[in-house]
Amino acid sequence: MTRVAAHRAAARARGRRYAYVTYLLHAAARVVAAHPEARAVATGLLRPRTVPLPGPGVSAKLALDTPAEDGTRTVRTVVLPGLESLPLDGVQDLVDRYRRAAPGELPGARAVRALCVLPPPLGELAFRLGMRGPAARERRMGTFAVSSLGHRAVDVFHAYGGAAVTFCAARVVQRPLVRGGRVRAAPVLRLSLTFDHRVLDGAAAADVLDGVVTRLEGWHGDLPGPRDGRAASGALRPPGADEGAEGTVGSGP
Repeated sequence: MTRVAAHRAAARARGRRYAYVTYLLHAAARVVAAHPEARAVATGLLRPRTVPLPGPGVSAKLALDTPAEDGTRTVRTVVLPGLESLPLDGVQDLVDRYRRAAPGELPGARAVRALCVLPPPLGELAFRLGMRGPAARERRMGTFAVSSLGHRAVDVFHAYGGAAVTFCAARVVQRPLVRGGRVRAAPVLRLSLTFDHRVLDGAAAADVLDGVVTRLEGWHGDLPGPRDGRAASGALRPPGADEGAEGTVGSGP
């Protein structure tokens, strides 16, 4: 994460704050947009099948870990739409807006409260009815999901966000890395991916994770457009860009 950390520090010096999860959302949206096999959902009990998500665009379901009024920590989720075309500032603005919002102000809060007052069997039925169809599922669960525990002393964890792929981001911490035969300290994020094997196989999921890792390791500012990191390696890694690089994004086991 050396280049991301440097970009983040330079922005902070100019008075602009970016969260690490914002870089992940920005990169993941562009990679998922370039992988149609990751933009699908498994459906059907009697006739199981994989159905493409209708879009338009790519949205992410972000899990927000925030304190409640009584001091306990709660996890809230919100779907961020159209991320594949948003610049980094636009992604951060969405993250800030929903992180600061009261629980009742989040999209879908009224529906959640309505489900909570129903008897469990009726609530489950209502939830299933509300999730019927690819369009409804994408609108409420996102094209992909991101779960972050960056504020905790956690290196690797795995969560399932209800989408075909869920990116799980732990803390960014200085670790010893070998570069050019020398041991150096560098900021490292261990990034994990949970995926629905009914929708895509392990090879495709590995390509998605590799694309996100490539974009984060090769960060050179706000890169527009839905481009896979591997396919756009020329834009992400100019000649000599890896010389002297100290950071990486490790993929979890």
